[in-house]
Amino acid sequence: MTYCVGIRLDAGLVFMSDSRTNAGVDQISTYRKMIIYERPDDRFMVLLSAGNLSISQSVREILQVEKLDNGDDEPITIWNAKSMFDAARVLGAAVRRVYENDGQALKNNGMDFVASFIFGGQIGDEAMRLFLVYSAGNFIEATRETCFFQIGESKYGKPILDRVLTPATPLEEAAKCALVSMDSTLKSNLSVGLPLDLVVYEADKLQSDQIACIDDQNPYFRMVRDSWGRRLREVFEAMDDPQWGDGASAATPLIVDAPRYEALKKIHNETEKVV
Repeated sequence: MTYCVGIRLDAGLVFMSDSRTNAGVDQISTYRKMIIYERPDDRFMVLLSAGNLSISQSVREILQVEKLDNGDDEPITIWNAKSMFDAARVLGAAVRRVYENDGQALKNNGMDFVASFIFGGQIGDEAMRLFLVYSAGNFIEATRETCFFQIGESKYGKPILDRVLTPATPLEEAAKCALVSMDSTLKSNLSVGLPLDLVVYEADKLQSDQIACIDDQNPYFRMVRDSWGRRLREVFEAMDDPQWGDGASAATPLIVDAPRYEALKKIHNETEKVV
């Protein structure tokens, strides 16, 4: 399986992916799910992929040469696109091309055409943009209200992203948040695994040297794993336990007067009478 996250902030972009794929309990392999397209001082783009590995690998290869008709002008590719929107359109066309080539064959063998992509970056003077591309090749864009996208096993790592991230979050904190999100996923789902790939891109740089491959010996990630689990337990243990009964004197009582509570007690009392 897979877990990938892409984050768009005022300060830049953060991308993270795991590298585990599996086709059964004894068929576990490692494949990189992140690819960087960089031309310094011109464009910087990152692609994350999830789903059927054969589909995502084919999309990557076709994306390098895929062209969109541009009327009388030169066809659009990811390397000459003047906007990230046009580059995302090229990616969508590559996904549809793979579907045309392989979709029916996959269906004949009882397999669905399943693939999704996070694609983001910056081209020239245009603002940074981040897209989520679906199996049909259509896509949506991140906004200030929704500043991150996830693909793959997203549910375990989503709560920390929801609680921490805003467009104003500094890049260093967002990278830390992505690592905590990944650790939560690794803890709860064995189909997601190390090593991890992490890219941090600073706005308007059109290149990045903040690229890391993280394995189980990485000192910072080991610190995150150990301290996050320990701090969670400390916070949990510091919270008051719920108190029951009429004599409960907790500062934050569990049971308070409410119409729904009174109705529930009435039903309970009537049930006792019937019994």
